[in-house]
Amino acid sequence: MQTVPIQSPTQTSDEQPAEAPPRQQEMPFAVVQGTPMLTLPLDLYIPPDALEVFLDAFEGPLDLLLYLIRRQNLDILDIPIAQITAQYMEYVELMKDLKLELAAEYLVMAAMLCEIKSRMLLPRPENIDDDDADPRAELVRRLQEYERFKQAAQDIDALPRLERDCFPVQADVPAGHVPRLPPTVELVDLMVALREVLSRADLFTSHRVERESLSLRERMSQVLERVQHGGFVPFLALFDITEGRAGVVVSFLAVLELIKAATLELVQSEPYAPIHIRLRQGEA
Repeated sequence: MQTVPIQSPTQTSDEQPAEAPPRQQEMPFAVVQGTPMLTLPLDLYIPPDALEVFLDAFEGPLDLLLYLIRRQNLDILDIPIAQITAQYMEYVELMKDLKLELAAEYLVMAAMLCEIKSRMLLPRPENIDDDDADPRAELVRRLQEYERFKQAAQDIDALPRLERDCFPVQADVPAGHVPRLPPTVELVDLMVALREVLSRADLFTSHRVERESLSLRERMSQVLERVQHGGFVPFLALFDITEGRAGVVVSFLAVLELIKAATLELVQSEPYAPIHIRLRQGEA
């Protein structure tokens, strides 16, 4: 008996069936000797705490307290004991939740913080000094001492250490090697070398011409010589542009000084007309 394939209504006899889209293969859990493992073995035992990560961040309760104080920029001499105690207890409870081995000294410090907190809530006697009445004094002293020793340990650890930062090296001297010692240098040799350096330095010296500073008194005398004959002298004729800005300024100051001393006078026939200078009548 011959069977005939049944075609779908949307597929003709000439069309080929559509290929299935590619699918991503499942990633193996592991590869053992080149063979991928797609399923977990039934006899494999995984402990419940196998993926836990243990961090040894603090070396003791004092280190934890010092970390809490530094993180909040608190004054170690004025510790807010209630706030620090609450944060310390949160860390202790976190260690319990993570099933970490909690050292007995952490519990001792927690009891001490609770005692200090309770003592601070009680009224203080009036006949006791402030240092003796503060229940935080002993804790502050221990924290300061621990901080000093911890900083000293860090400074010592930062020093160069043999077999860690520097390593000794030994080299065998080959046979027949004659060591050559450097010659001794006398003071006379240094003086000769200095003389040679000075002689070479003289070759690079250059002659520098500096302009003499202008004198206000001298320029006042020159202006008086220009107007000594008693006539009018144009104001612009008193300035020499070749002297530059400094010469123009000195000439202008000389004219102002002479006008202030009532030696010269300014004359202008009309607005915006050229300005002339002449000696005053009494001066002439």
